[in-house]
Amino acid sequence: MGVSHWLNTKNSAVDLKEIKAIIDLMKKNSLAEFELEEKDFKIKLKRPIGMVSSPAGTMVEDPELTAFAPLSRQLASSAAPVSAASNGDAEIKSPMIGTFYRAPSPDAAPYAEVGVEVGPDTVVCIIEAMKVMNEIKAERRGIITAVVAENTKPVEFGQPLFRIRPI
Repeated sequence: MGVSHWLNTKNSAVDLKEIKAIIDLMKKNSLAEFELEEKDFKIKLKRPIGMVSSPAGTMVEDPELTAFAPLSRQLASSAAPVSAASNGDAEIKSPMIGTFYRAPSPDAAPYAEVGVEVGPDTVVCIIEAMKVMNEIKAERRGIITAVVAENTKPVEFGQPLFRIRPI
């Protein structure tokens, strides 16, 4: 079964035009990897960054992408990786590429402010990716010491969002 046959099924969550648009965005932004998970659908695209040798011996950009078939229903992971910062504080990092929102709506109070104590299951922000709002949890107990990301601005995978002092 070819990739195009798989993408054109009635149950697919993403059509071929959307895949091509994602590939174009990956090339434009020099992204090596893209992953999307929705209900019963998961797609992961990988693209080598850099140049490879062609059969003719010349160097060309390798546009090859790898697509994986839908998997059984899995919940999208909203776990935010936490790493140590130089001053003893940890960082809550973005688990995905998207738009960072500190509050559930423009007129609502932010989820987390500097000085607020949070627990592992406390939602600290939302990251919008592909029109899906993903709640990001603190994943540890601590006190927010800094908000690093800017509200309503794009964030990258692994980019620090908050600094947190473990307690």
